Amino acid sequence: MAKSRNTRRERDAEAAVVETVDGGLAQLVPDRDRARAWTLLIDGAPQSHVDLDDPAHLSFEYQRRIGHVIDLTAPPGKPVHAVHLGGGAFTLARYVAATRPRSTQQVVERDAALVQLVRRELPLDPGARIRVRSLDAREGLAKVPDGWADLVIADVFGGARTPAHLTSTEFLDEVRRALKPGGRYVANLADGPPLAHLRGQIATAAARFPELALLADPTVLRGRRFGNAVLVACDLPLPIAELTRRAASDPHPGRLEHGRALTDFTGGATPVTDASAVASPAPPPSVFH
Repeated sequence: MAKSRNTRRERDAEAAVVETVDGGLAQLVPDRDRARAWTLLIDGAPQSHVDLDDPAHLSFEYQRRIGHVIDLTAPPGKPVHAVHLGGGAFTLARYVAATRPRSTQQVVERDAALVQLVRRELPLDPGARIRVRSLDAREGLAKVPDGWADLVIADVFGGARTPAHLTSTEFLDEVRRALKPGGRYVANLADGPPLAHLRGQIATAAARFPELALLADPTVLRGRRFGNAVLVACDLPLPIAELTRRAASDPHPGRLEHGRALTDFTGGATPVTDASAVASPAPPPSVFH
């Protein structure tokens, strides 16, 4: 009987936490392979994975690629100033805090109910210098002092789509204002064939930053399936060789495009402005099933 009760308690402990938040139905689903790890889903779409015992573990492919950019932003362990537009379960903020102690970070997540859920169920390290603002991403970015950030990381989705006002040259003007000279902008972009949104976002970034790189699964870049691509932009040269090596050595190898090849990839797409901006395309249902 004792064994039966223990098994039942363990099963209960593994049950998902389900709660309605501003953006839809949030689920925190336990990871059966990691004792204190959870995946956050919103309306069935995976948003974040967090391992409370190992916050430096990045499970999602696109987050590992962003992690490579974070790792190469400054010498190992050196604290940075980071702005995260889109909070989710604060996975990348936790990663920065774990790999670069004493970093100062701002997280902007407009879904206040989601912030409360994550803080309660997956609490942040009280010693981490992470400030969370429940604001629209662009509104929160406007509050960042000029030249403050080493990193601005955009990973914002509403209903699995990036809002239109976070895709324009005017938005990137705010990003550039907040970045230090040599600071890096990193964006998680989601698109599928014919990749019109992704091409437009590269053209938009090229209108504001002289140095760009794109990291993604080769099948996504070839327009064969819907998926994530990580865009990196800076006003100084990027560590292309090392980013290429790290992306290629991932469990699911990624490809890096830059320079002329990336310009050719845009196919003549024009920069997006506030007047012409639209939200990114919604993923097909098959992506989550």
